[in-house]
Amino acid sequence: MGFVKGSSKACLFIGFLFILNCGFCVFAQENGNEERKVYIVYLGERQHDDPEVVAESHQRMLESVFESVEDARESIIYNYHHGFSGFAATLTDSQAKQLSDRPDVLTVQSNREVHLQSTRVNDYLGLSPSLPKGLLHESNMGSDIVIGFIDSGVWPESQAYNDEGLGPIPKHWKGECVAGQDFDPAKHCNKKLIGAKYFTDGWKERFPGSEIGENEYMSPRGWIGHGTSVSSIAASSFVPNVSYGGLAPGVMRGGAPKARIAMYKVVWAKAPLDSTSVANVVKAFDEAMKDGVDVLSISLGTPINPIRPFNSIGEDLEISSFYAVVKKGIPVIAGACNTGPDAYTVGNLAPWLLTVAATSLDRAFYVDMTLGNNITIMGQSQYIDWDMSGAVISATSYAKGLILARSSDFQNDYESDLPIVYVDYEVGYKLLHYIRSSSSPTVTISKGKTLVGRPLSTQVCGFSSRGPNSVSPAILKPDIAAPGKLILSALSQNFPTAFPGFGISSGTSLSTPVVAGLVVLLKAIHPDWSPAALKSAIMTTAWKTDPYGEPIFSEGSPRKLAGPFDFGAGLVNAERAKDPGLVYDMNLDDYIHYFCASGYNDTSITILTGKPTQCSSPLPSILDVNYPAITIPDLEEEVTVTRTVSNVGPVDSVYKAVVEAPKGVKVAVEPETLVFDSNTKKLGFKVRVSSSHKSNTGFIFGSFTWSDGTRNVTIPLSVRTRVLKP
Repeated sequence: MGFVKGSSKACLFIGFLFILNCGFCVFAQENGNEERKVYIVYLGERQHDDPEVVAESHQRMLESVFESVEDARESIIYNYHHGFSGFAATLTDSQAKQLSDRPDVLTVQSNREVHLQSTRVNDYLGLSPSLPKGLLHESNMGSDIVIGFIDSGVWPESQAYNDEGLGPIPKHWKGECVAGQDFDPAKHCNKKLIGAKYFTDGWKERFPGSEIGENEYMSPRGWIGHGTSVSSIAASSFVPNVSYGGLAPGVMRGGAPKARIAMYKVVWAKAPLDSTSVANVVKAFDEAMKDGVDVLSISLGTPINPIRPFNSIGEDLEISSFYAVVKKGIPVIAGACNTGPDAYTVGNLAPWLLTVAATSLDRAFYVDMTLGNNITIMGQSQYIDWDMSGAVISATSYAKGLILARSSDFQNDYESDLPIVYVDYEVGYKLLHYIRSSSSPTVTISKGKTLVGRPLSTQVCGFSSRGPNSVSPAILKPDIAAPGKLILSALSQNFPTAFPGFGISSGTSLSTPVVAGLVVLLKAIHPDWSPAALKSAIMTTAWKTDPYGEPIFSEGSPRKLAGPFDFGAGLVNAERAKDPGLVYDMNLDDYIHYFCASGYNDTSITILTGKPTQCSSPLPSILDVNYPAITIPDLEEEVTVTRTVSNVGPVDSVYKAVVEAPKGVKVAVEPETLVFDSNTKKLGFKVRVSSSHKSNTGFIFGSFTWSDGTRNVTIPLSVRTRVLKP
C-alpha cells in the first residue's frame, strides 16, 4: 500500500509487506583471473626479532620463484614482520603453488575483498557517568587504553575526537599519524586521535577498472562514515546536544569516553561496494601490533565458505588475529555478520575472537498519525522530514510517502531514510477500514519523536547472523550480544546520510564497538587478564533477559525466545563483567589443543604457534577446549567434558554447581563444589552428559553455573542428540 501527491494534497496507500533490513551486509568476492594477482604468504612465528632481517628473508624466498632479484623485489606489496612473519606479493598461480609446497610456509591465500558489516546504548547497559561509582569511574573511562579500529578511516573534525580533559598520550604508544590528502597530523591528531594510517594495496595496479570513489581521500581521512561511526560508538568523547534531525537527542559518548583512538584505514569507497582486500587488513593488524594498541575492534568480515575444509588454516583474518590475541595479548572483537536470521550464517568463528551479535534496545522513533475522524494512532518511522497535514489517504496508489503494515515479528525493523511509517497488521486493518468507510479520508503525520523505556522489548535483530558454528560446531558462536539497532553515532560530515555529522545506523558493525568499549574498561581495571579471561568475564556474566528482566526474543518469523545460537551467552552486562568471580582462561597450549582436536597437522601447528607440536594419538576431544560454553553437536552416548576455572575473585571462595539441564538430558558435575584459597587458584571439573531421548533431536538448551551465593558464573549448555542405529 502507499502514498500519492497531487497538486496540493497527498494520497496514502497501505500495503501489507514483510521487510527485513540487513544492515551493512558482508560479502567476499574473488579477484579476477589475471596473469599475476595478489597472494598472501603466511610463514607463521617470526624467526628473528629484527623486522628488517625478517623482510630480507621474505625477499630471498621470493627470489627462489622469480628469474631476477629485481622482479622479486618489485613483486612485494607488504611485508608482515611485527606480529608474525609473512608477505603479500603479486604472483602467478604456479609461483604461488611453488611457495605453498615449501615446508617453511604455513599457507598461501589468494587476496580477496572484505566488506563492511554502526545514545542511549551505554545507559541502557548500565554504564552511566552520573552514578557515584561503577566501572566507568573505576577504569577512569579507559584513559590509559588505546583502542584500534581497522576500518574506513576517520573524519577528524568530528567532535567525537575532541581531547578536552585528556591527559598525556599513554607512554606505551609507539604509533603515529600519517599525512595524506586533506589530512595533516599536526592539525588533525591530538590526545584523543593518536594514530591514523592508511593502506591502499597499490589499488590501480591490483584492481584495474575498479577505481577508488571520486569522493574518497588518499589518506586516513574517510569519506565513508563507517570508521567514524564505529570509533565514536566505542570511544567518543562527550558531545552535548546531539541528535539526528531531532531524533535520539542527548549527549553522545562512547563506551570508553577517555580511551585513545587509533584508526587503520583499509576500506575504500569504490564501485560497486565499499571494500578492502585481505592484504590491507593483514598489514593493518601487523602495524597495530607494532604500534601498541591494547584492544582491536574489527567490523569487517567475509561470509561463510560452505566448502572450507574443517581443518584448514588461514581463512581470511584468522591468522593475523591469532597473533594479536594469543601472542600479543590484544583482545580482538568482531561482528557476527549481517546475514541472519537463518541458521549457520554466523561469521568470525575463530575461538580466539570475541564475536558479537546485535540486539535492539529500549528506544524507538515514532510519529503520530491523526486521521480525519480525529483518531490518533502511532507508527514507527526514522524519516525526519515529515510535513504533512490533512493529506488525502488512499489504498490504491502513492508518490509522497508510504504506510507499511507488516507482522509484529519485525516490530524493531524500521530503519529507513525514506518517508515510510511502519505499523503492525492490527493498525493496518484499522487504517484500511477507515479508508473504505470515509468518502474523503485524510491523515496528518507529526514530526518524528523518540520513545525510551521499558515498554519496548529487546530482540535479537533479524539481520544478526545466527549459529551454530559451521566450521567448529562444538565452539559456540556468536559469543555475546549487544545493541546494534538504530544506533546514533558520528559520521563524516560530507556523508549523504549525515545530519550534520551524525547518523542512525544498524548492524553487527555497531554492536561490535559497543562490546569493544566495554573490553577497554575491563582491561583498564584488569591489565593482567588475558583476552580469553576478558572474554570469559563478559560471557559468564551476561543477561539472559533485558536489563528490565523481560525476555529477549529472536526477531524472525515466527518470533521465538532467543537462545545461544541467537545471542551467544546473552546480552552483555557491563557492571557484572568487572567481577565475574571465576574465568575460563586459555593460553597457547589450549589453542594448540583446539588445533589438534580440529585435525590440523603437526607441521602447520608448529609453524603457526612457534612451538614444536606433536598431537597425541588419539587426538584430544574438541569438547574439552576450555571455552566458556559447552556445545555438544552429536550426543550419542554419555560423554564427559572437562573444564578448568581460575579464581579472580576473593581468595577464599566456595562455589557450588547449579545445573539447568536441557529437556531430556541428564547432566552430572564432578566435583559439585569448588574450594579456592591462597594456594588453590585454579581447579578442574568434569561434566557428564547423557540423553534419554529415543530419537534424534535438534539443539536443546540449558545452562551450567558455579555460584558462591553472590557471583553466578554461567555458561550456555547446548546439546543435539543423535540416536545410534540398532
